[in-house]
Amino acid sequence: MISFQDVMGTSVGVFIGITIIFAGGCAIMTGHALGRTWRPIWQCLVYAPLLGMGARFLIYALFQGELLSLSGYLIDTILLTIFTLVAYRTALAALMVRQYPWLYERRGVFTWRETTQSEPRI
Repeated sequence: MISFQDVMGTSVGVFIGITIIFAGGCAIMTGHALGRTWRPIWQCLVYAPLLGMGARFLIYALFQGELLSLSGYLIDTILLTIFTLVAYRTALAALMVRQYPWLYERRGVFTWRETTQSEPRI
């Protein structure tokens, strides 16, 4: 039977602490910063793997986990990419509605739509 340690190269506690809490917080801040500065979304796909490498290094350096665990790196990176993209989209949606309130209104957490005002736009 394959254990969590075999797949991830570290224990569950270290995965939760380093990958989810620490690197996940960094991924959320990265996505938020990219969204608030109008950067293209593809930049999230550049920074998330770098965060995955950083998380893998911290697991190795601080907790004697496997540095070159491919499955651990891929799972870390996929999770951090999701965090980055969600934060990017929420920041961009908030920015669009806040900056252009006469054009757009909030439709959900991730989206906006044109306002339904009957007045002509100037």
